[in-house]
Amino acid sequence: MKIFKSLRESLHVTAIARLCIAMIAVAITVFAQWSVPVPDHFIADEWLRDSFIRVRASEAAESRVTVVDIDEGSLAKLGPWPWPRARLADLAENLLIAYDAKAVALDLLMPEVSDTEGDTRLAMLSRDRPLVLAQAFDYVRRPTPLRVGTLAGGKPHDPQRKTVPAEGFIANHPGFAQARTTGNIGFLPDGDGTIRRLPLTTGFTGRQYPTLALALLECCGDMKSLRRPAGPGLWRIPFNYSLGAYEVVPASEVLELRAPAAALRGRYILVGSSSLGLSDRLATPLSASTSGVMVHAEALSSLLDLQAGSAKSPWPGRAVALMFSVVVALSAAYMFPRLSAIASVGMLAVASLAWLGLAFWISPHDAEFSMTAPIASNLFLLAVAVPFDWQLTQRKSRRLLGTLNQYVAKAVVDALLRSDLKNPLVPQRRNVTTLIADMEGYTTHVEALPMEAAAQLTRDFLDCLTRPVLEKLGTLDKYTGDGLVAFWGAPLPIEEHADLALDAAQEIVARVREFSVIRALEGKPPLRVRIGIESGVAMAGDFGTSFRSIYTAVGDSVNTASRLEQVARDLPYDVIVGQGTVDAAKRHRFIRLREVLLRGKEKPTVIYALSNEPVTKQDID
Repeated sequence: MKIFKSLRESLHVTAIARLCIAMIAVAITVFAQWSVPVPDHFIADEWLRDSFIRVRASEAAESRVTVVDIDEGSLAKLGPWPWPRARLADLAENLLIAYDAKAVALDLLMPEVSDTEGDTRLAMLSRDRPLVLAQAFDYVRRPTPLRVGTLAGGKPHDPQRKTVPAEGFIANHPGFAQARTTGNIGFLPDGDGTIRRLPLTTGFTGRQYPTLALALLECCGDMKSLRRPAGPGLWRIPFNYSLGAYEVVPASEVLELRAPAAALRGRYILVGSSSLGLSDRLATPLSASTSGVMVHAEALSSLLDLQAGSAKSPWPGRAVALMFSVVVALSAAYMFPRLSAIASVGMLAVASLAWLGLAFWISPHDAEFSMTAPIASNLFLLAVAVPFDWQLTQRKSRRLLGTLNQYVAKAVVDALLRSDLKNPLVPQRRNVTTLIADMEGYTTHVEALPMEAAAQLTRDFLDCLTRPVLEKLGTLDKYTGDGLVAFWGAPLPIEEHADLALDAAQEIVARVREFSVIRALEGKPPLRVRIGIESGVAMAGDFGTSFRSIYTAVGDSVNTASRLEQVARDLPYDVIVGQGTVDAAKRHRFIRLREVLLRGKEKPTVIYALSNEPVTKQDID
């Protein structure tokens, strides 16, 4: 009865632990969804939303908005920037009168007085015609606030309308102060420098100023049927249209009256520049380099969609994300104990892909919910819940030590099982001797062989290398195609690790020679093995991830053994030994060869060859 009671208590504690893990996973989603959205902290979320925007952006032509571009060709044809104001006045008059545009907005700042005639004409157009001028608000608090030009337009503060407070401005010169409508072209980028939101209405000294797209609608009296975007003063632009959906007309064609009338008549016109020389380039979800006027075009199109009632209806994205995370977390708590670790990872991968599909569908309906919150919850389950259940399984079966049978001598595994070590595979510093061996000229031997014969040769050769390693109580680290890496002194310390490695090297050379004799009788070329051996302190243990791990040793002596194996190809000796092994060995003789500068070393290294005559360490040269 005590045994059953203890078992029930253990199962009860485990179930509570799984439930706590599930609750923490759900809490991650709750925090991400309802915490204060700081763009700097949610760059991954924004990256995912940007990816969805690029996939979903419509290629259909936007027939309500046209961009008149002061492009490189126009500048080359008509002269460099800045243009005379009279030319800008000609441009505006042609658009409003000759082409009968519905309204025109200039995405340009004119803080200085220019030619009197041009300034006067532009000022008159801005008072009497649907011509919207621009001014830029600054949202950064500076020691000396920007105060350039004279602000125009604006309305008294409306407490019902959310605004973004500004710290300064760059406006046009006083001659344009009587403009009927002005629009803000100032931006407030996210932490990664990308423009995703616009200050729809800016507050400054008790007055409110609309963004350029909103001002363009106000200029035409089209605000009555407009359903303003919900949410904070910073409005997320949906970017529903690709950049290619907009018709772009060069400014030179408008000035020369050669522009297609159908592209301008009855449309909202935004005049700006894509010229690199004017430096009006911004990063947006659609492109890393977008002309600023295209941001206002996207904003205008989205406002027109709201006005027409074609914008997506809002959805409760946060609630959907929370319900999804609850379902996945509870499913994980129930299923993980019944699944293998790989199957559990697969379940989380499928759930994450399902969420991405659901988030893609919801994202046009909810501009502010966190898309990555359920993914973060899944990653937490992957990092905590999967290892938790995996560890419970391993503790019951001791499978971790059992896997050592694949690359450690049975006597070593038995010693590990008899030991009282809590985790014998945890990485720790050990004095080890590393042996690295491979076949000389492997490519030459196998390139003319059929695939089956090449595979058989490789297996036979590796057998010659592997058996001596395991017989001499070595740990087989890994195969390297036509060779192997092995070490002595871990996972259990061995007093004579250097001598055992040298014994194995001698046995390997002997077996390869025997194998070569058999091949010679069959008319096949002989084989030669190259071996590098070095001893020293290394970090030995189980390295890897929850997906895959391997018991290995890493350190300078391991790297040196690899370099020594490479040196052997240029020497008539099969086994090349480093100074560390020479110092550690007690029953082998060595032949001092010379000093060589090994790759990755700053100082020359003395190398030795292994002699066949065993002696005491005092007899070593």
